[in-house]
Amino acid sequence: MVRAAGRANAEVRRPSAETAGGRDTIRVLDDPGRVRSALSPLRRRLLSELREPDSASGLAPRLGISRQKLNYHLRQLENQGLVRLVAERQRRGFTERVLQTSARSLFVDPEVLGDVSEDPEGFRDRFSSAYMVAAASRLLGDVAALRAGAEEAGKRLATITHETEVHFASPRELRRFVEELTVHLGELIARYHQPDAEKSRPYRLLLATHPRRDSVESEAGRRDRETNPETDP
Repeated sequence: MVRAAGRANAEVRRPSAETAGGRDTIRVLDDPGRVRSALSPLRRRLLSELREPDSASGLAPRLGISRQKLNYHLRQLENQGLVRLVAERQRRGFTERVLQTSARSLFVDPEVLGDVSEDPEGFRDRFSSAYMVAAASRLLGDVAALRAGAEEAGKRLATITHETEVHFASPRELRRFVEELTVHLGELIARYHQPDAEKSRPYRLLLATHPRRDSVESEAGRRDRETNPETDP
């Protein structure tokens, strides 16, 4: 795991295709101090509000919190590299510091939990949802480390992401799909897998299929209404 050294707002970052005006598209928090700094409800609210540039004096009336208290929390977020200074304006009697989140989206690297996080290789049931969660967690941590290394080297990280949606008419159709997919995927892997080639580089392929979240929640709500019709509006 590549770890950032020193204070984040003092880091030297090379421009990349995944930054715009010095602002990352995403940032994966892989340091416990940064995670702790972002955890409180107030600081999460500040991070949400500062997706667009603003200052303590601009946030104070909207949040109903004093400018002095907000300045303290904003300084802590800035020290952890979660927000960045974008402008300073002279106001009557003070300097207004305009801040913005340093990334559009934040994710937490599961490795922050240390030994509490689970290694997907420890699961026997590769069809379990627990294995999928563990594999997805490893994917997040691996790609976060690779992105950091690529940025330091001034290079672009080559990845492939394909996401789509399939509506299966029945569980039987889902099983048939999985069987056919396994066969075709095995044929592709056999065709392109060349570990002995001179410039061969290993890539990890993760394939995951799960019900769409909102469809499951809608179905649960429908069943609840059928069981307790008196709760319908």
